Amino acid sequence: MKNKNRKRVLVQAAIVVAALIGLTACGSKSKSSDKAAPAGSKISIVATDTIIGDIAKNVAKDKAKIHVIVPVGQDPHEYDPLPADVSATGKADAIFYNGINLENAPGAWFTKMMNNEGSKAKAKAVAVSDGVDVIHLQGKGESSKQDPHAWLSLANGMIYTRNIAKKLEKVDPKNAAFYKRNAATYEAKLNKLHQSAKNKFDKIPAEKKLIVTSEGCFKYFSKAYQIPSAYIWEINTEEEGTPEQISTLVRKLKQTKTPSLFVESSVNPKPMKTVSKDTGIPIYATLFTDSIAAPGKTGDSYYGMMKWNLEKIAAGLEK
Repeated sequence: MKNKNRKRVLVQAAIVVAALIGLTACGSKSKSSDKAAPAGSKISIVATDTIIGDIAKNVAKDKAKIHVIVPVGQDPHEYDPLPADVSATGKADAIFYNGINLENAPGAWFTKMMNNEGSKAKAKAVAVSDGVDVIHLQGKGESSKQDPHAWLSLANGMIYTRNIAKKLEKVDPKNAAFYKRNAATYEAKLNKLHQSAKNKFDKIPAEKKLIVTSEGCFKYFSKAYQIPSAYIWEINTEEEGTPEQISTLVRKLKQTKTPSLFVESSVNPKPMKTVSKDTGIPIYATLFTDSIAAPGKTGDSYYGMMKWNLEKIAAGLEK
């Protein structure tokens, strides 16, 4: 009896060991070949700025944890990533960046960070602007460079939304229908605002149609809504608000019937105040460009910032 019991125990032990080995092997295979997030877990998303992060939130909702690198109110053209940013990027399932010569220009902060992270991180990265009809800078010696501010056209914001959804559908296929549905709903919301703005701007007299800002970042906006733009400097990475830049804009404005000026939330308002003083044209409102507002404030979402911009520009040009 003792020998039979001993034999039975040994057989049972062998079965348990075999089962454990099988489970371990399956787990190893899953880790190496299955890139989808585990069932019930949230995927990890990294977005380079607050605008992209907010669009991603509208698509992913509660299915993802989103880490935004450049904080609210800071300039995404130039930024020094923190250790937490680098760590989140290395662990991310999807990395969304603007592209078009913003954070991914040669030698730019995102380019350096991705080079340090290597090919694995690069494979997870998506330029949300892919498919945008790119506009180039117009300043002297800058014509070969791309203007990155595509998000200031809601039509491009819809492209951003679709690109984010496509990536999430691949990363997390079990929730693909969820992302597709959220993207469609959000895109419809953006399009409704887009069409409303076009109708509103169509009614403004042609001689009043000129968006004047500090940085020349409203070219995509101008194209979308058929309103020319003027500015003090071309892009935030160059000299900002020099006497020559200011005097050039002042001379131009004195030949127009422009009723209002605008200043961006992310720049020093002093140069535009000088333009206002020298032309007699008032600054009507502060606009959002490179960042959404802080949580709880007006413009604390991509939709909110664009709604604010559209309403304030229309009201200012109707003066």
